[in-house]
Amino acid sequence: MLYLLDNLEMLSFSRRSALVALLAFSSMLPATAVTTSNAEDAYDALQGWYNESVGLWIPSTGWWNSANCLTVIADLAAIDDKVKAQSQSVYSNTWSRAQQYNLQMQKVVGANSMPWTYYGHHWPFFPKGWPKPPPRVTNGFLNDYYDDESWWALAWVAVYDVTENQQYLTTAESIFEDMKAAYGTTPCGGMWWDKANTYVNAIANELFLDVAAHLANRAANKSYYLEWAQTEWNWLKNSGMINAQNTINDGLDNATCKNNGGTVWSYNQGVILGGLTELSRATNDKSYITTAKQIADAAISALTIDGILHDSCEPDCGGDGSQFKGVFARNLQILQQYSPETRYATFLENNANSIWSNDRQGSELSLVWSGPFEAPANASTQSSAMDAIVGALAT
Repeated sequence: MLYLLDNLEMLSFSRRSALVALLAFSSMLPATAVTTSNAEDAYDALQGWYNESVGLWIPSTGWWNSANCLTVIADLAAIDDKVKAQSQSVYSNTWSRAQQYNLQMQKVVGANSMPWTYYGHHWPFFPKGWPKPPPRVTNGFLNDYYDDESWWALAWVAVYDVTENQQYLTTAESIFEDMKAAYGTTPCGGMWWDKANTYVNAIANELFLDVAAHLANRAANKSYYLEWAQTEWNWLKNSGMINAQNTINDGLDNATCKNNGGTVWSYNQGVILGGLTELSRATNDKSYITTAKQIADAAISALTIDGILHDSCEPDCGGDGSQFKGVFARNLQILQQYSPETRYATFLENNANSIWSNDRQGSELSLVWSGPFEAPANASTQSSAMDAIVGALAT
């Protein structure tokens, strides 16, 4: 194409005019539409990072990210019979092996409210000068961080949805009980982020709502989980973390219990969409959907460039931030399936198509969805991008 542009003077006027018109038209064509076959190729690439011996996607990514890898596989399996058949062994292997894995980790909140997770013996390697935490006692899918526990609870709910195996739902319920015991113990109300009681943030509280609401629509004791979901939402909507622009800041100042003005991360705008949708499903109260759409619209307005989702950390989001955008896409899909809007379908399609056209090397997908591909990809960037692809295909 560049050769033709450089040699336009060699063509006749009519052919030059036709070529210029063709090139102009081609520049307006949409990115290649993503397909189920593309999603299957991305799944195969993701499984190239799967460590069967421990049931996690390490050392490519970490503990909570692995829960998100499992979730996107279950979501893809729900719409793709080929992946549904292939993934059965992944669920059982992860369930039996991952909960036996003895993980050394330490999490901190850095500049701009960016969470960083450091692992004692796999990527991203523990930095020099940091004291390694002692190995934790193996305790199923529980650890020292309530958000991590919630990601695993949601993963097992997603697996239950596609397998109808009660074992996985029971696991999610068991995780919820550990989270529930810590509710209301902060000076601000709501949930602590961690068992060391260092921070009251949005993600832990949104996830508590999300897990409770998901369980209310699946577990036998609906009223129990519904009461917890409504209790959490009543606190969260009055906490101050939802700002005047209808986006959600990262957390609260522990001393004042006021909005800390922390970064508006995409995953904080996403998890709440799933929680409110599930709460609406459980109660048939459409006011939850009205609020969810206000937040979704505000997030899309604040966090997109030319319609493509970005986080402010790009292109250096570490091992945690690389997961964030997929969480938004996944939960927008949940909202879209329950209460469709053309603008949300278009958003998911545009992001999925941009990923496949601009952010891909072979079947590997990296961090910046508008491109270019940032090497190396890993299981976190892969599963996050897959969330957008699955969201587009599912809706």
